[in-house]
Amino acid sequence: MCGILAVLGCSDDSQAKRVRVLELSRRLKHRGPDWSGLYHQGDYYLSHQRLAIVDPASGDQPLFNENKKIVVTVNGEIYNHEELRKRLPNHKFHTGSDCEVIAHLYEEYGEKFVDMLDGMFSFVLLDTRDNSFIAARDAIGITSLYIGWGLDGSVWIASELKALNDDCEHFETFPPGHLYSSKESALRRWYNPPWFSEAIPSTPYDLLALRRAFENAVVKRLMTDVPFGVLLSGGLDSSLVASITARHLADTKAAKQWGSQLHSFCVGLEGSPDLKAGKEVADYLGTVHHEFHFTVQDGIDAIEDVIYHIETYDVTTIRASTPMFLMSRKIKSLGVKMVLSGEGSDEVFGGYLYFHKAPNKEEFHRETCRKIKALHQYDCLRANKATSAWGLEARVPFLDKEFINIAMSIDPEWKMIKRDEGRIEKWVLRRAFDDEENPYLPKHILYRQKEQFSDGVGYSWIDGLKSHAELHVTNKMMLNAAHIYPHNTPTTKEAYYYRMIFERFFPQNPARLTVPGGASVACSTAKAIEWDASWSNNLDPSGRAALGVHLSAYEQKLSSVANGNLGPNIIDNLPRLISVPGVAIKS
Repeated sequence: MCGILAVLGCSDDSQAKRVRVLELSRRLKHRGPDWSGLYHQGDYYLSHQRLAIVDPASGDQPLFNENKKIVVTVNGEIYNHEELRKRLPNHKFHTGSDCEVIAHLYEEYGEKFVDMLDGMFSFVLLDTRDNSFIAARDAIGITSLYIGWGLDGSVWIASELKALNDDCEHFETFPPGHLYSSKESALRRWYNPPWFSEAIPSTPYDLLALRRAFENAVVKRLMTDVPFGVLLSGGLDSSLVASITARHLADTKAAKQWGSQLHSFCVGLEGSPDLKAGKEVADYLGTVHHEFHFTVQDGIDAIEDVIYHIETYDVTTIRASTPMFLMSRKIKSLGVKMVLSGEGSDEVFGGYLYFHKAPNKEEFHRETCRKIKALHQYDCLRANKATSAWGLEARVPFLDKEFINIAMSIDPEWKMIKRDEGRIEKWVLRRAFDDEENPYLPKHILYRQKEQFSDGVGYSWIDGLKSHAELHVTNKMMLNAAHIYPHNTPTTKEAYYYRMIFERFFPQNPARLTVPGGASVACSTAKAIEWDASWSNNLDPSGRAALGVHLSAYEQKLSSVANGNLGPNIIDNLPRLISVPGVAIKS
């Protein structure tokens, strides 16, 4: 991932302004440590911090069209850039960068070209012929992006809050699948797939079509000129990504450059479910596997850095981001710059355990639609920023546009969880890759119960966070929480603790408004809590809050909102962590 910052129409072309833009752009250098670039003309500034993945030698940004009248700064990857170049036979390209095609497409098609892009991206494009500009974000919001406005009439666009929050009067999340045009001074949605209306689809389940679509989604993401690997927790989603990658790697350009031996990475507390399952899958696939161990204290010590980089106070996001943040640092230290990851599957297929309680296929489908639309605030934000904090790029094949279209067109009756018929969560995906003749995965991995990342790294992790918050947030503080934090009032001590840290880094009101709120159980939306009356007494984003579903669920126990102490008793026979060595690597 790269970092972009654009300051547009600021009525100030002084050297002092240029220095300020450079200073703010440097706040994004963690995203792109390989090179820095700045284009400045009049009161327009386009800056870029580059993480070089494709064409490291000549793809520095900002990028231009032939006569340098069109300027673009981009964060992301355009997987179909070679196909798009073929549609532009009269254009001359100066680099091998996949992102250069954006400048030429605009020259040829105007603002209508964005839907032609197959990839993950955020970009700002300046047309110096009339000083108009556009900015756009990918369909689902895999890349992070924010928009702000200055008192001088300027428009600001940045990959992260920290690059604009101190200089804008107002700022907000740039919505996924949208384009901002200076000619209209407004945002409009360019991404309009059939599922977005939440109408109930009726296409019969075709397991081979689903399998082909996902294999294509994985293979196209092997476009790289640098070393890469896969994140492998041993759960269904990451294991399928790893399996398909291992099958197809030998035929790719990447294999010719870096060899056909796939590297895989996993993180967890000693004895965690993910470490055990991840190693088993790695052995089955024959990957070079790297285990990263951390302690509860390692994670707690990193919380402030995590919140600064992730830019949220959402509880489940911080819980899951911390192990990923620690793992990303270790991965980058090994010389790897890109990884494939399994985010998005649970939203598309209804994989969270609370989907067991969906009352009918209509509610099931609408909830998957709501979850996909909110991904940019949760798992996409985590995967993007936790990795980018260390100059590592995460690619997510489950959020491929074409794959989502196929998966979301399936009659949701097929996705419904019916335990009496042997259909567990994500059954349609599991069945699609259940190949007896040429198996992708061992059966028990293919049918392993959903484990949320923050749970799978070790159940003691969440318990440790709650205990730590107990030491730093008093009952008296909780009694006044609604007065101190009237927006998204924290209802647990853990949430209050994260909120205090967030407000220290991002004290502006627009910053706190970028974070979603509302009740949740096992990562549900607030609407889905209505599916089971007992859940309203057990509101926690952990998968173990899905009472009667998770094999290691919390015992049902009423929580006290006054002191925020959920105090769960855990039903499991996993070893409790007392003291283990610090972060260690086993390869």
